[in-house]
This record gives sequence, structure tokens and C-alpha cells, in this order.
Amino acid sequence: MTKIKSLADLKKMKEEFQSKIALREKSDKPEGRVIVKVAMATCGIASGAKEVMEYMMEELDKRNIDAIVRQTGCMGYCYAEPTIEVNLPGNEPVVFGYVDTKKADEIIEKYIRNQELVDGIIPVNYQTIENNKEE
Repeated sequence: MTKIKSLADLKKMKEEFQSKIALREKSDKPEGRVIVKVAMATCGIASGAKEVMEYMMEELDKRNIDAIVRQTGCMGYCYAEPTIEVNLPGNEPVVFGYVDTKKADEIIEKYIRNQELVDGIIPVNYQTIENNKEE
């Protein structure tokens, strides 16, 4: 834990906690917001997912992008960790693999801001039961 040595340190810590609380409050009403899920199972954490999650939270906030960053468990893509799922309002979620901070920056700038596809998308390899029903 960080030691508080001055009033400035205390104010900085207060601001950090308030931004985390605001993030939680936003996550109760996710409609119309970008949602980023970072796979934080053991394989993801070992591959650098914690750094990716921290980077995404900081950069989305710095760039004034109204987003919710959540941690999730295993997405089943252990071979491609760290993985993130990005859900833009009105679009299907897209999963990206092998995400480091450089790739996360590209995802923010190209995919989240401009809806341009970038390398690293993991294709969907399943369908829901509803899609497989015979009529």
C-alpha cells in the first residue's frame, strides 16, 4: 500500500478511488457504453492481462471514451492470452487475442473510436442453441 506523505498524496488517492467508484456505478447501466472484458484467469494473468486491464482503464479514461472495463474469467482462448472482448453499442462482441499494451492502443484508436477492424480478432467458433434449432 502506498504511504501518504502529503496532502497532495491524499488528494491523488481520493481521486483514484472516486474514479474506480464511478466506473462501478456506470457498470450498473451499461446501455450505450463500450464494454471491454479482460480475461483474468490464471493463464491470462500470467500472460500480462493485469497490465492490459490497467492500461485499458487508464487510456479509455484519458481519451474520454465512455467505457466500462470489467474483469472476467477464462474465455477458453488460453493459447491467445491475454484476450479481451470489446462490445461496441449496437454491435456483436469481438474477441481479440495476444493483446499487449501496444495492441490495446491500436484497438482503442482504430476499433473503438473508428470501428475499423484490426488484426488479432479470434473468430467465433460456436453458435448458440437458438441458432441451431431446426424449424
